[in-house]
Amino acid sequence: MSATDRARVLRKKPTWAEKLLWRWLRGRRFTGYKFRRQHPVGNYTLDFFCEAARLNVELDGFGHGHPQQQVQDADRAEYLAHLSIQTLRFWNGQLRREPEVVRNAIFEALQQRAPHPLPDYTRPLGAERKDSQR
Repeated sequence: MSATDRARVLRKKPTWAEKLLWRWLRGRRFTGYKFRRQHPVGNYTLDFFCEAARLNVELDGFGHGHPQQQVQDADRAEYLAHLSIQTLRFWNGQLRREPEVVRNAIFEALQQRAPHPLPDYTRPLGAERKDSQR
């Protein structure tokens, strides 16, 4: 099965966490950045990928807690880093319990990596600037 075919299959059966995050990211809804869902890169399929910022957002379920899967995840992260793609990983449970933490982490990573950072008024609701806390 080709990487593109695998991505198509994964798009048809998203997890609850992928559905939720895709509602935030799709159609440039998240501060105007374009994300792709289940985007193939080499032998890997990235959950959510922003080309402009070279940012990959991964949602991990219980299977990623196994030692063998953690080794595979580390190999994947190393390969993506070689391609200048930063990976943010979140557990599905964290997305359920702390959605604002996940949103803010994605926003901050986009601000650091995107060629044209966005103004502060585009910051997700509830997110505070680190500078203003002084």
